[in-house]
Amino acid sequence: MSGIAKRFLPLLDRVLVQKLKPEAKTASGILLPDSAAKKAATNFAKVMAIGPGNRTKEGKVLPMGVKVGDKIVIPEYGGMTLKFDDEEYHVFRDEDIMGILNEE
Repeated sequence: MSGIAKRFLPLLDRVLVQKLKPEAKTASGILLPDSAAKKAATNFAKVMAIGPGNRTKEGKVLPMGVKVGDKIVIPEYGGMTLKFDDEEYHVFRDEDIMGILNEE
């Protein structure tokens, strides 16, 4: 668990993510300019911490759709930006996450 996950615990159905750094080189070895590299990976992130889940009216806890370590697709806009130790993190609701990227 990273230091940020120990210091910041999201509440309810919130998810703390860190955007993945864009690749500067293609699979064939071509170097990409900064503008192209930034566009390529701005919507991919890694889950750093999750809250316990939202509650129903009856008081039951709804399970989260992601777990720590998942690589996910996030919306281009939205969420809240936090800065810890010169690193940028974002907090989204579980329902705002678009999907999970599975390793092949």
